Amino acid sequence: MANISIADIKTLREQLGTGMVDTKKALEEAEGDIEKATEILRLKGAKGNAKRADRSTSEGLVIAREQGGKATLIELACETDFVAKNDKFLVLADAVVDAVAAAGAETVKAGLAAPAGDKTVEQLISDEAAIIGEKVELRRVATLSGDAFQVYLHRTSKDLPPQVGVVVAYSGDDAETARSIAQHISFADPQYLTRDEVPAEDVDKERDIVTEISRNEGKPEAALPKIIEGRVGAFFKQVVLLEQPFAKDNKLSIDQVAKDAGITVTGFARFKVGA
Repeated sequence: MANISIADIKTLREQLGTGMVDTKKALEEAEGDIEKATEILRLKGAKGNAKRADRSTSEGLVIAREQGGKATLIELACETDFVAKNDKFLVLADAVVDAVAAAGAETVKAGLAAPAGDKTVEQLISDEAAIIGEKVELRRVATLSGDAFQVYLHRTSKDLPPQVGVVVAYSGDDAETARSIAQHISFADPQYLTRDEVPAEDVDKERDIVTEISRNEGKPEAALPKIIEGRVGAFFKQVVLLEQPFAKDNKLSIDQVAKDAGITVTGFARFKVGA
């Protein structure tokens, strides 16, 4: 049997992101041959992919690409932060977002079917997951069209890749303000661009709730309509981007900030890993 050193195990583990025990066993089986050990891990990993199908993937990263008048944001998920910051996972994320963006995919299904070299994205992820030894999945995809884009990727930990990603589509020339709005979105987590996009059933539900609250507080019946509409307006400020108070100056709405800068926000996407 070949003499397998800790350095050999560490080298292969850092290359592949595999577990300590699996890496050691593969090197022993391959008698110290790195290439053969890599193939052993791939084959064993492929068999393990099905077993990992039901595991949760609460770690990972967000990454974005601009291409051909479009901007694409994806979340690539894995099981542990060890894998999330591994070079092999980072390279995989680059390959996946490149393929998804090139295909102009707007859904996870379309993203998985996108060509990635001589494979599909789905096959690429499956092959790399087999080596890494964890469940890896393309969890979310968003593609925006627009005249210009600002991408903001936020690290919640300096040791990890970006965990919050925002893409803003806009028209106008003030890129700095557009970036500030992207940063605001990462913090404020709006759900819609305008109040017209909020589903009517959500608005009706909120109105019912604040109506009951207001009546239970003993508010005068004559004053109820104004109080209720004020509280529904507060709801819109929570979920609608253009109506939110700007994080850098809460006396201004995002709509006013954009108008003052001569830009028009036409769309946005925000992903947070695991959320």
